[in-house]
Amino acid sequence: MNTPRGVGIGWRPEIAGFVAELPGLRFVEVIAESVPAAGPPPDDLIELRDRGVTVVPHGVRLSLGGAEPVDPTRVAHLAAVAQQLAAPLVSEHIAFVRAGGLEAGHLLPLPRTHEAVDAICANVARAQADLPVPLALEPIAALFDWPDDELDEAAFLNEILDRTGALLLLDVANVYANARNRGTDPLALLDRLPLERVAYLHVAGGAEGGGFYHDTHTDPVGREVLELLAELCARHRPPAALLERDGHYPPAAELRTELDAVAAACGFPVVT
Repeated sequence: MNTPRGVGIGWRPEIAGFVAELPGLRFVEVIAESVPAAGPPPDDLIELRDRGVTVVPHGVRLSLGGAEPVDPTRVAHLAAVAQQLAAPLVSEHIAFVRAGGLEAGHLLPLPRTHEAVDAICANVARAQADLPVPLALEPIAALFDWPDDELDEAAFLNEILDRTGALLLLDVANVYANARNRGTDPLALLDRLPLERVAYLHVAGGAEGGGFYHDTHTDPVGREVLELLAELCARHRPPAALLERDGHYPPAAELRTELDAVAAACGFPVVT
């Protein structure tokens, strides 16, 4: 299986034609829940897979951080999508999206407590037992911290990674957003994370609003996020970085410029 390498982009139906024409593209990421478990995947994804582009399914509905056991049918769906797309790994979030049968519709942050660590590690183990490929975990951007936190973010993430053996999907935009909203130093967090375990990076744009910096995925990647990306790669460059865009797509020329900026910050070849 081909592991993610170089610069990639989040595959969305709205930009499938643009993605298909990127000459140097080596990997994409697709929202796993958008691909039917019984198949077949969208034709554009099949064509990318067949021409050697790595496709990584990215889950958003497992609710690995929930207090309830992870739903085995959702894990089975993620596993089926991974097999259809010949994926070398899958990814999901350190978050919860449901409780007591209610769906939040958003990725919600966990309290950084030892009890929460136990809960997510148990769910990750359940998922890993039924997945055919390794699992990478992504810390989310959060607009608030729970009042009963017992661990700082680095200690919380390191304990989860150590206990589960999972890979890390590190979102540089999330790191920037959390540090900006909390008034902390993003580099201090990076210096305490096991960067050698990063499977790939996420990079996305954001915007100010209501006194907070929001990780929107609909705005251009800002200079500060690109600078943080460069700082991270100067410490230990992961094998791949992916640009996330989930709406308000700019003209193709602007999107190519954004991909080139990510490549330049990482020191990767351009895909455009």
